[in-house]
Amino acid sequence: MSTVNLSLDALRALAEAILVANDTGTANAAAVATALVAAEADGQQGHGASRIPSYAAQAQSGKVDGHATPILTRAGPAALAIDAGHGFAYPALDLAYEALCDLAAECGIAAAAITRSHHSGVAGYQVERLAARGLIGLFLCNTPQAIAPWGGNRALFGTNPIAFAAPRADSPPLVIDMSLSKVARGKINVAAQRNESIPEGWAVDSDGVPTTDPEAAMQGSLLPMGDAKGAQLVLMVEILAAALTASNFGYEASSFFTGAGDPPGVGQFLIAIDPQPFSAGAFAGRLEALLAAVLEQPGTRLPGAQRVTRRIEAERSGVDLPQALYEQLLALRAQG
Repeated sequence: MSTVNLSLDALRALAEAILVANDTGTANAAAVATALVAAEADGQQGHGASRIPSYAAQAQSGKVDGHATPILTRAGPAALAIDAGHGFAYPALDLAYEALCDLAAECGIAAAAITRSHHSGVAGYQVERLAARGLIGLFLCNTPQAIAPWGGNRALFGTNPIAFAAPRADSPPLVIDMSLSKVARGKINVAAQRNESIPEGWAVDSDGVPTTDPEAAMQGSLLPMGDAKGAQLVLMVEILAAALTASNFGYEASSFFTGAGDPPGVGQFLIAIDPQPFSAGAFAGRLEALLAAVLEQPGTRLPGAQRVTRRIEAERSGVDLPQALYEQLLALRAQG
């Protein structure tokens, strides 16, 4: 497969130009492009440049309001409610991040519920930047229907990612980021764009039959990690990310991948914790003791270690996009 190499700055500029050309405000375009490029740099192509065509189509159709300004309400002493206004999730999450950093320092723990939102990309991105400010982060979000309840045969819940990050004194934050399906839906979308098959065991088709065809998987149902136990986690995230934020459930939300339909209107729940008052200042030392015990055993590594390596390489050498995707992006920019 032929590829085109782009620097991160060039990809960011291209993404911003495409979004602006497709009815998105400049500030929102910058927020979206920053998150997408960060995903691409970390090797998360399913949440990177591959999303630009569908984002542009949705902004163009009005399924996502490219000019929306998120509105923050102080819902309690340490509680924030943010209305994304059916715009992109990233400006709303940026607003939550800034407010939570101050509020967690004041109260010890703070949370933001985001409603009427959209695809929020790499969940780890949201908590990692909290950890970079010395806070523990926990992020939960629901997505359009992709996983059937355990024992069922029809997709009802989303892949419902969950992410956690903890600050470290002399190392990059510890980041744990996982979709609750056996594989993120974005990876299946990338396979479809590249005309590649997917491994058996990732998904079933609309008849409930195991499939290696990514297109059939997108029309069918993904399988939860951990089988029945994973399905229970999916339900937990659906409650915290959608019911608690008064957002659409997965089965009520429209697709993140097409310009057709109503706004998806999903929810996100972001929690920030200042570890110092809870641990009387002992958190950093206790965390390092635990991680050292993990790494003492041969063959182990910490979650997210490869992410940091990929990011450093991408900053130095850029990223490779499939030729077909790059040409599609150029066409989208030109249409403005």
